[in-house]
Amino acid sequence: MNIHPAFRPTARLPKIGDARGDHLLVASMVEPGSKVLDVGCGEGDLLQLLEARGVDGRGIELSREGVNSCVSKGLAVIQGDADTDLTNYPDDSFDYVILSQTLQATRHPREVLENLLRIGSRAIVSFPNFGHWNMRLQLLIKGQMPRTESLPASWYDTPNIHFCTIKDFVQLCDEINVKMERAVALDHYGKPLRLNAPWWFWNLFGEQGVFLLTRKIKLSG
Repeated sequence: MNIHPAFRPTARLPKIGDARGDHLLVASMVEPGSKVLDVGCGEGDLLQLLEARGVDGRGIELSREGVNSCVSKGLAVIQGDADTDLTNYPDDSFDYVILSQTLQATRHPREVLENLLRIGSRAIVSFPNFGHWNMRLQLLIKGQMPRTESLPASWYDTPNIHFCTIKDFVQLCDEINVKMERAVALDHYGKPLRLNAPWWFWNLFGEQGVFLLTRKIKLSG
């Protein structure tokens, strides 16, 4: 099977200066001057990076602590839930809608993804890949739910309720008629997988996936 055309090499390091490498990767996918909504923006680190690059950023965050941290940094962030509050946003109100490391914590990931692409012309989604070889090995050998640096919580206190693999996400995009403009699989060290390999290689060795998505244009007639 051939490599998926959306997978293209890029650069990412765990930490570069004051910015996380995956945040730099996401920011590189956003055109300067764009209007962006960051869903589940945490303490606002990504929003700060985007605004430093000339982006008009807004955010919603579930935790009150996160909202307070964002507001203290001068960021335009309100408290909200991705599962329930995205429906309040009108169609095409943003150039990009970002969901970074949050999809697996939503109750209805399919509906959330559909809302991202209704609200924004493009969506950027990143998530930990539960199909990574380390996850599989822990299940095989230990017979217990895996724990890694990117997924450190025990099964009974994790905020993540819908784990998925890169393969699962690609299939979901196909089901809801979403086009993958760009996709990057990152290894344990935060570096992109560069080998000319079939998509299952990314599903096995990518620790997380980052996707730039758009809606497919339906032909009339």
